[in-house]
Amino acid sequence: MKTADTTVISVTGTSTAEELLELYKISDDDLKVIKVFGKHIIPKMANYVTSFYDWLRTQPEFEQFFSDPDKLAHVQKQQVAYWQEFFNARIDEEYVQKRRAIGEVHARIGLPLTVYFAAMNFSLRIFFEEIYNGKLSAKDYSRAVRAVTKLMHADTAVVVDTFMKLTKQTISEQSEALMEMSTPVTALWEDILMLPVVGIIDSKRSQDIMNAMLSKISTTQSKIIILDISGVAIVDTAVANHLIKITKATKLMGCECLISGISPTIAQTVVELGIDVGDVQTTATLRDALRIAFKNTGVEIK
Repeated sequence: MKTADTTVISVTGTSTAEELLELYKISDDDLKVIKVFGKHIIPKMANYVTSFYDWLRTQPEFEQFFSDPDKLAHVQKQQVAYWQEFFNARIDEEYVQKRRAIGEVHARIGLPLTVYFAAMNFSLRIFFEEIYNGKLSAKDYSRAVRAVTKLMHADTAVVVDTFMKLTKQTISEQSEALMEMSTPVTALWEDILMLPVVGIIDSKRSQDIMNAMLSKISTTQSKIIILDISGVAIVDTAVANHLIKITKATKLMGCECLISGISPTIAQTVVELGIDVGDVQTTATLRDALRIAFKNTGVEIK
């Protein structure tokens, strides 16, 4: 289903036109059959549009994506062009690129794939049950059904593949953004960094914290970094081990790590669990950690 202009393509597909034809066993004879069948369909595209959008108006997504009259008219024009290209049956790289672009548009506007599948299925029914004029022989009609269905499946595969790749890319970018938000290493002073941690620390997040800290240390050549865990709800053996690994990693970079925000509850838990924190330097408050950091870097606060 066509939804918008598709002139900009940023997602690269994995199949060429030749590979796609081979994968779906679409022969030259199939393409000829599609083109012949298209001669009976293309003159009736106005009927197709009417029938298709009568159906689409019954779907909940219509109001969300197609309620604007100008946008609807534009989409309908684009959709007619789509099917004209389809029934022209010239499957080259430009054709495949346009199908990839449709997948990209669907992903960017958030149109569900279920609606796209339903739309393609309903289009198939319109072509063969509503607007076909019955002028082909039974044999040629049967061949047309098979050929059109194969090409429609190939089109759908390209659209879905591109949709999934772009969606995965978007999720990855969002995850990176969330990671940066959850690990905001800040330069407090010359040679002094700080990272406040809030919430739960698991293996994945501890690795993100370590990566963020080491990257910032490498960039700034800072000598001290304060890891404030006053917002961490639970500190158990696993969390403590993560923190110890982080402090050891920063030390290898030539940077001392101070852990602040050690509450009485956390201190008691660490002792009861028998966790060996080694030579990890800790403080109860961020103020105490800052005082040590300033002293160790020779900063005098008056």
